[in-house]
This record gives sequence, structure tokens and C-alpha cells, in this order.
Amino acid sequence: MKTYTLHRAQVVPRRVEEVFEFFSHAGNLQALTPPWLDFRMVNAPGELQAGSLIRYQLRIHMLPIRWTSEITAWQPPHRFVDVQLSGPYTLWHHEHKFSPDPRGTIVEDTVQYALPLGILGQIGHWGLVRRDLKNVFDYRAAKMRELFGE
Repeated sequence: MKTYTLHRAQVVPRRVEEVFEFFSHAGNLQALTPPWLDFRMVNAPGELQAGSLIRYQLRIHMLPIRWTSEITAWQPPHRFVDVQLSGPYTLWHHEHKFSPDPRGTIVEDTVQYALPLGILGQIGHWGLVRRDLKNVFDYRAAKMRELFGE
């Protein structure tokens, strides 16, 4: 299984506790998700913690996808991890880190992921998935600037 890593970091001019608080509410995921994914929350707790399950559906290139994630690590206000239990990837491990910085908070996302279908998945990654994920995280960065300032 070929594993890929996506890493993003940006600074937002807010205290780490405030930024973590925003991310601790599953409903805020919608605000950071591009409209072209037609993201819909199916079931999630109001506030996340270790063991929380988040169920949602979205569309990837018109294909309906159901996705379930579990919060496997929860260390407020500095870190949490969500892992896909079911969904489009063979592996999805998304670590969110929040670090104090003189300018505010450094928000880091590190996603380790793998695709099904062996060599076809690898071709799909280079042809489509890599670009799609870049666009999703570009959108997320722009929304965070809009929500938290620059």
C-alpha cells in the first residue's frame, strides 16, 4: 500500500485556546469544507473528545460518499487526531496541531493517506486525488483567514 502525506501550516492571529475551541465543535467542519463537496453532517456530538464518532456524507466528482471518522487522540488545546473508519481511503490519519506563536497560533495539518485499488489508486492519486486534496486544503486555509484574520 502506497502512503502519501499532505502537510499544511498557517498562522492565525488568535490565541491557541480560541482556535482549538473552534475546532472542537464538529459542526464547524462544514465552514471549512468547500461547497463543491456538498458536505452534510449525518451524526456528530456537539463537542468532540477522544472516541467521538463523526458521520458525514459528501460528493467527490458527483459520487456520493459516506465517511465515518473517529477522534483517536484529544489533547486540548494543542492536538487531536481523526482517523477514517469507513470512507473512500484505505488509510486516512489526520493530525491537527495548534501551537502558540508570537503572531497568534500556528495551525498544522498532517494527513497520511492511502488509496484503494493498488496501481490504479496510485494513478488516480497523481491524476486527480492529489490535486483535489490540495484544492480542499487551499479552501480551508482561505476560510481560516476569513474566520480568524491574517
